[in-house]
Amino acid sequence: MIRHHVLAADADLQTRLGAVVRACRHRLGISQEELAWRANLHRTYLADIERGKRNVTLRTVANLAKTLQITIGHLFAYATAPSGTASRAVLDLVPNEVRDILLVEHHVAAAAETARAFKRARLANPIKIVRDGEAGLNYLFGTGRYARRKQVRPQLILLVLDLPRMSGSEFLRRVKADERTRDIPVVVLTISNRRRH
Repeated sequence: MIRHHVLAADADLQTRLGAVVRACRHRLGISQEELAWRANLHRTYLADIERGKRNVTLRTVANLAKTLQITIGHLFAYATAPSGTASRAVLDLVPNEVRDILLVEHHVAAAAETARAFKRARLANPIKIVRDGEAGLNYLFGTGRYARRKQVRPQLILLVLDLPRMSGSEFLRRVKADERTRDIPVVVLTISNRRRH
C-alpha cells in the first residue's frame, strides 16, 4: 500500500489553494508552463490545480511551495485565509519565517517515510514527530513533558486520524476550538492503494 497525503475535507479548500498557487506564480512573473517545468508537473495537471479541480498530494504541495519560493505553512495559511484576503496577502509577501511542521503519526515507518519525503524535497522546515493526539496537544500548548518550554506555533500540522489514546478527529477538534491554534493549517494523511501525483 502507498501512503498518500490528502488535504483535510473542505469543499472550498482546493479552489482557494489553486488561487494562491496562481497568485504566487503571477508574483514571480512566470507562466503555467514554466512553473510546471520547474516543479516537475504536467502543465494540464498544474492547470487543474490552479482551477481547484485537483486534490493534491503533500509531495506535489512540497514541490510547488519550493518552486514558488514559499514555505508549505505559508502556502496553506494563505489558502485558509478569509475569502478575498489570500491573493492580496501573497502580493505583499515578506521573507517567510521557517518554523516546525508537527507530524502526529503513531506508525514509526510511516513517520520516517514522511520525514524522508521532506528531506528529498530539501525543505527547510524541521519536522517534529509525536506519536499520539495527547502528545500533540502537549507540544502545542506547552503542557505535560513540554511544560518547561514556551508554547510553540508550527507552520503546519500533518495529522493521522487513526491514533491511539486520542483520535485524530478529537485532536483536530481541540486544535480548532482553541483561539491560539485554530488558524494553523492542518493536513490529514490518508492511505491509498492507487498511484497518483
